[in-house]
Formats: sequence, C-alpha cells, structure tokens
Amino acid sequence: MLDLLIRGGQVVTPTGVGQWDVAVQGEKIVGVVLPGSLGSEAAEVIDATGKIVAPGGVEAHTHVGFPHRDNIWGNTTTAGPEDLSLAALWGGTTTMMDFAIATQPGSDDVLAAVHTHADLFPGRMYIDYSFHCSFHGPSTTTRNIPRIRELIEAGFPSIKVYTTNHAPRPNRPITMISTGQLVSVMEQAAEHGGIVAIHAEDDEVVQWNYELAREQEEWAWYYLPKIRSNLSEDLAVRRAIIVAEHTGAAMYIVHTSAREGVDAIAESRAKGHPVDGETILLYCSFNSENYKEHDGMKYHTYPSTKSEDSRLRLWDGLHRGDLNILATDAIGTSYADKIKGRTVVDVQGGNIGIEIRMGVAYSEGVVKQGMSLERYAAITSTNPAKLLGFYPQKGAIAAGSDADIVVIDPNERRTIAMEQLHIGDYNPWEGWEVQGWPTVVTLRGKVMVKDGQFMGDTSQGRLIPRKLSSAVLKGPIS
Repeated sequence: MLDLLIRGGQVVTPTGVGQWDVAVQGEKIVGVVLPGSLGSEAAEVIDATGKIVAPGGVEAHTHVGFPHRDNIWGNTTTAGPEDLSLAALWGGTTTMMDFAIATQPGSDDVLAAVHTHADLFPGRMYIDYSFHCSFHGPSTTTRNIPRIRELIEAGFPSIKVYTTNHAPRPNRPITMISTGQLVSVMEQAAEHGGIVAIHAEDDEVVQWNYELAREQEEWAWYYLPKIRSNLSEDLAVRRAIIVAEHTGAAMYIVHTSAREGVDAIAESRAKGHPVDGETILLYCSFNSENYKEHDGMKYHTYPSTKSEDSRLRLWDGLHRGDLNILATDAIGTSYADKIKGRTVVDVQGGNIGIEIRMGVAYSEGVVKQGMSLERYAAITSTNPAKLLGFYPQKGAIAAGSDADIVVIDPNERRTIAMEQLHIGDYNPWEGWEVQGWPTVVTLRGKVMVKDGQFMGDTSQGRLIPRKLSSAVLKGPIS
C-alpha cells in the first residue's frame, strides 16, 4: 500500500502539465499516473481536485542569522534556522540555500569553515538545506582559492563572491574581491565543476556615489537607488561575464535588480555561455518610488530597488528566460530594526519575503501576467534545483524524486496580513490582494502543512549534498 496518494490535481511535471495522480512511498515519488489507476489504497489520500500540484519551492538565497554573530548593521539579531525555515515551509518552500563564509582570517581550511557553520543547523531546520560558500576580500588568497576543489567534492559546488563592499562605515567587513581574484576563483570552478554566484556592483562607482551623496547632502535612505546605480550593476555584470566567458566558468548573478543587468545576462546566454541570473521578489514587486514612503526602508535590500522600467524588465526576463531564478534574499528582522537605519549608510539589507514568495509569485506571475504553470514551477523550484545541483532529487514531480510537493489552491483569495504569517512583525507585502495560495506542503513524503494545520518539526530538515550536472556547466539552463 502507498504511503501517500495525491489525486485529482493539475500536476506540473518535467514533461508538462496534466491531470495525474502522484504516488508516494517513503520519501520518494514512485509514480505520476493516470487518474484512478492506483485506486485509493494509501495510508493517506489528499484530494487535490481543482488545485495545482507543483514541486516544493527551492529558495536559492537566504541569510540565516544567529544571536551570537555580530551583524554588519549593528546590534541586530536576525532570524535563525528555525524561524526562516518555518516560514518557508508554511509558504510552500521545502529547500533553501544559506551562505557560509569559507574564508576565515588566519586559516586556509575553507571546508572546515563551512562545516563550522553547517554544524549550527542540525535539529533546527524544518526543511532541507545547503550552503553557498562565500569568499571574502583579503581572506581570499592564493593558498585557499585552490581549495575550492575540496568544497565542490564535499557537495558544496556554489561559490559566492562580491565585486563591491558595503557602505563606508567603520567596522564593516571587507567583502569585495578583486578582478584578479575573481579570475582565479572562476578558473578553479571551471576546472572542478563548480559555479560562481556573484553580487555584482562596481565598487569604484558605488563608493564614489557615496562621496557625491555626502557632498550634495543626499544622505537620506531614499537616495540609495542613485548610489547603488544601474550603471554600477551594468559594469559589474559585464565584467563578470567577460571573466566567465574567458575562463569557461558557469556563473550566475544574484539579486539582479536593473534592466541593464538583465540585458547583459541575456546577451551572454544567447551566445551559449553557462551564465544565468537570479532576481528577487522584492525587486519584482516594488520600485524606487516606494523608498519615499515614511518607512520606505522596509523595501530595501542590496543593491537597491530600481525604477519601474527595471521592475518590468525583471518580470519580462523571468517570462522569457533571461532570468531563471526568483529568490528572496531573505533576512528576518523586526520592523524596528528594519527601519531604524535612516541614511544611505545604515539601512538594513535583506527582506522578510520567504513565506509569501510562492503565493505572491503565483498571483502576480500566473494570474495577473499569464505565466504558464511550467514557467512558474521553473523559476520557483526547478531552475534553482538544476543550477545549484539538487536536480532531479529536488525541483521535480517525477518518479525517483524526493516527494517535496506543494498544492496550490488557485481560487483562494486573501489579503496578506501579519496574523496569517509565521515570521516577523512586518511584511512589505502586507495588504496585498492575492489569488492562489499553498494549502498543502510535503517534505520527502511527509505532510507538513495541510489546510492550516502544521505537522512539521525541526528534526526533519537535512543537509543535502549537491553536484552540478554537465548541462549546467556547459551552457545556459532554460
């Protein structure tokens, strides 16, 4: 007898969308079959009639906080593993990527550094997870760059780098690596089967813009789009692409925010290079005018929101395949912490959108813009799973894949309100009217959320080793 049968729904699979039943045994999907062909013999049956059955969300970009870690924005404590993963699960996301700093001063053992971070997670995660390995500034050396191979072989094939630093304030860490360091990182990734994730802003432009802002007394937070400018992204993305094309490395730009960034990525992809782009729901939902609200700091993450023209180009890129990942850059802070920074140098980054990502993306992309269900599943689950080395274990409703499934009721209408959510005391999307929302979520075959009831616990999330496919390493994903 089956452990779980999901029947009657419109199922999104790697080969298309259709009316099928999904059979689950243990942690795996064992069949996607014609309706009724398996009868109703299962330990648990979920009736998905009139609903959409999609692969559980894969969130490519989160920043988990810990109370004992100093935060670069001051004495701010950000949401930990329990908080972010709980919100993710309620919202239909079953796998998430955090960041571990691999380069520590005084040590070249990058793998040990990642494991030190990873050791904080067991028993604290409601969903499955892995880590990007961040290489920061002066700690990225000729000694530890060759050890990228160890990270890739250990199941951590995504390396994160920055091409700029944060705002010019005392005691902020130096995150930026040089172009020379970037070349070496990409060479190692290309040789050993890794991918390089890049925060792409031109540091010279950004830091000069801060100086101009100081002189011109444009120091309020709402000047940030002028400082973290379109030109800065354009220059940095194109420089990174040139290095990637020269070295043969697979790479993707995280939190693409500007029209120019999307265009640069699209041009390289059109030439067949393994270059990809992620954007975040915040940039797709709000523009630089929102900063001018009295608490407009709540709309900020780095680089910054941009104009309405760029916002629309991000959606266009998601539809056309110029961008392939819709993430959140999730950081959970209180409303007071989020809005206490009121200048261009002290505004808190990150946002609290991890719980509403799947629902808002469905409402905005599918309902309002006519995005296909296949494309919706691709940008929220399948493509991040492919690009980061989870696929087909994650990101697919197919025999042999983990039974990570989200059932979406396309007729559920709601106004996003804090009393319905499970993280934080504010949300930038509060008050939004949406249509379509996750009602059932399973993680590796276990029903975790069902019709407002929660059955998960923090013992169930697992660290998932990853390996990139040759397709990801050789060309752009679709």
